[in-house]
Amino acid sequence: MGYQEHKHKAPKSISCAVLTISDTRTERDDESGRLIRQKLSETGHRVILHCILKNEADSIREKIYELLKEEELQAIIATGGTGVSRRDITVETIYPILEKKLDGFGELFRFLTYSEIGTGSIMSRAIAGVAEGKVILCLPGSLEAAKLAMNKIILPELGHLVMEATR
Repeated sequence: MGYQEHKHKAPKSISCAVLTISDTRTERDDESGRLIRQKLSETGHRVILHCILKNEADSIREKIYELLKEEELQAIIATGGTGVSRRDITVETIYPILEKKLDGFGELFRFLTYSEIGTGSIMSRAIAGVAEGKVILCLPGSLEAAKLAMNKIILPELGHLVMEATR
């Protein structure tokens, strides 16, 4: 079976959790989290949880492990904490949890980002992978980064990723 035929068989509606990881964001100004939820809903996916977590490894790790136990949940999208500042610990916290790494996600994200902002794209440490049959995607916290990732990578492949991760 070819790629397109295989992708065509993927589920059209995925149940997702959205995590905003930031020391400064609140429900009122969490533009990236709001955009991710909106894009998922507009395209027929279900957001079953959204929460804001501080850049604290223990709370991030605890929430990820809690979500991995949720039977209904199929994907986790985290935004924020992927930069190079001392407080950016999303990658260091989530990467060891991943059983399978999807290096192409970060590579493609940085390639697309380079087209928009140039060499500043090297500061993005976007990652993705699979843990316990669930897809985990970690994006930068900026609104533009969330738009780019959702429109160009995540929404076109989410169903296919989940289908493959659960086989």
